[in-house]
Amino acid sequence: MNIDRERVKNRSTDAVFERGVNYRDEGRIQQLDRFGELVTATISGSKLYDVTVEFGGRSIDARCTCPYDGGGDCKHVVAVLLDIAASPPQDESERVEAVIDDVSAEDLRGFARDALAEHPELREQFLARFGDDHRSVEEYREEIAQLFEQHADPVVFEAIDFSRFLEIAEQYRDRERYLAAATVYRAVFEEIDEKYNWIDGAYDHYAKAIQTALDGYADCVLATNPTPEEFDTYAGVLEARATAEPRINDEQFRRALDDLEERYE
Repeated sequence: MNIDRERVKNRSTDAVFERGVNYRDEGRIQQLDRFGELVTATISGSKLYDVTVEFGGRSIDARCTCPYDGGGDCKHVVAVLLDIAASPPQDESERVEAVIDDVSAEDLRGFARDALAEHPELREQFLARFGDDHRSVEEYREEIAQLFEQHADPVVFEAIDFSRFLEIAEQYRDRERYLAAATVYRAVFEEIDEKYNWIDGAYDHYAKAIQTALDGYADCVLATNPTPEEFDTYAGVLEARATAEPRINDEQFRRALDDLEERYE
């Protein structure tokens, strides 16, 4: 894991870095685990936040469920990265792999069935990777709408974590099931746009979430090599959001539509 204190500092503002240092020194990291190049942690702030850090060669992808929408990493990510730099956590993947080698296929199947039965989110990722069907836009939108309802008090002040849906889309893309992935991306940007009047904070977070979903949607649409008729249908989805009332994110959708049309031509 190629990380040191100086690299952590370069990823954040000076003020946020100092807060991250304090958070680590105060012992706010409650749990930190590593599996291969993926580190997950729980850290206490005004509430408990989940941090995910994925190392890939020289790149580092870090995410946090806190509402921070400033430049660079948040203080929670800084604290976790500093902890990793000071003392890289033990990798649990080798131990797990060794146990897997000793377990029968029948026992592994039983364990997988129990885990999938108890954890709906894991089940959804499993089906995205190995299943042949996929859920509808409406079904995904309903789940995202429930997240807004859970966080509304009476409006949403914090950054809702949509990474589960983006990970499902990536699972489909890895299998070259581009229309299934586009379905997930569409549900994300449509429902966030629909609920934008609920939001009263972390605006940059939601704008970035919409843009990530728009970028993924466009990539997947083009990957299908659509006919002109099919393309008109996919592009119509963006045009509908660009002209929907109230016109809050219409410019963002219009830019996405223009970019999609330019790339198709």
